[in-house]
Amino acid sequence: MDASERLVEQYLRNMGYSDIVYEPDGNVPPDFLVNGRIAIEVRRLNQNHFDGTQTKGLEEVAIPLWKRIETLLESIGPPTAGESWFVFFRFGRPVEAWKTLEPKLREALKSFAGRTLRERGCIVEEERFELEVLRASEPHETLFLMGGCSDWESGGWLLSEIEWNLRHCVAEKTRKVAHFRAKYAEWWLALPDHIGYALDNFDREMFRDQVSIEHSWEKIILIDPRDATRHFEI
Repeated sequence: MDASERLVEQYLRNMGYSDIVYEPDGNVPPDFLVNGRIAIEVRRLNQNHFDGTQTKGLEEVAIPLWKRIETLLESIGPPTAGESWFVFFRFGRPVEAWKTLEPKLREALKSFAGRTLRERGCIVEEERFELEVLRASEPHETLFLMGGCSDWESGGWLLSEIEWNLRHCVAEKTRKVAHFRAKYAEWWLALPDHIGYALDNFDREMFRDQVSIEHSWEKIILIDPRDATRHFEI
């Protein structure tokens, strides 16, 4: 059992299932059988890029950067003048060290927050990093909130990357289990999510609004690989 399968087993037990059989039919689908009728396939969800020497997952750079910027935005505080602003950032590798990048971002955000006239635009422009703001249609709990990110080397907004790779995973697994579907009444696809880490509540709302994926699975679950209790069903 690999790390992804152990995570899914933990997720299932946290959900209250106890009748869990690993590889009930041997080295063929499904990966797990629950209560003798629910077949579950497991696949890691991530996106890769090639940096010239080795292949790395998108999450090794983009996700820690996303989380740091998200924390920074929350620290700026509540809306002012009845406005909130979405923040989008674009980056290339190598990314500037956070200890020098963070002060630049904080200064730019606070400067923007103090303006009498605030307009959509790019407020940080570095060689390998840009940060843009876009007014939200209504105020939220904070003045700034995450809107998306784009990796110049890997390409795509975070939600777009999740969507593209999710479509790939769903199609791949659907083909793999085609010859076994009739054996069990119900099939789930469980994906440890190394792109969005199962997303937060706001990102989940954006995902539901922006993404529609047709599939034949009874459930598709994205699970935070750091915490099996955090999951997102699509």
